[in-house]
Amino acid sequence: MATQSDVRRIASALPDTSEGSGQFAFSVRNGKKDKGFAWEWKERVEPKQPRVANPKVLAVRVANEGEKQALIASDPEKFFTEPHYNGFPAVLVRLPKIRTVELRELLIDAWRCQAPRKLVAEYDAGSPER
Repeated sequence: MATQSDVRRIASALPDTSEGSGQFAFSVRNGKKDKGFAWEWKERVEPKQPRVANPKVLAVRVANEGEKQALIASDPEKFFTEPHYNGFPAVLVRLPKIRTVELRELLIDAWRCQAPRKLVAEYDAGSPER
């Protein structure tokens, strides 16, 4: 079972990563922009009302729609989506259902989707796991 503390610890350890101010979200610097790779899901609880942050669900960037659908098909209790994310390369993850080792892999892959190629190459060169 993973928690937001696990997300923060893993994401913050990745190069050039920052946490958003006022929201639970993580991005990596790419050129002059910060590119988001993981953020707290905001759920539509009441129709026509503002979305509400759900701390038990994390939205995570993926490479493409195929990867998103493969994750959902692999374990729909753990991974899901909603109409708001149709056509967008991100999957929703139920934190209580994912092990921290899986979460780490997912966050590193998400970071790779948004990080500059040179930074990814430097990370790979210094990372014993990859």
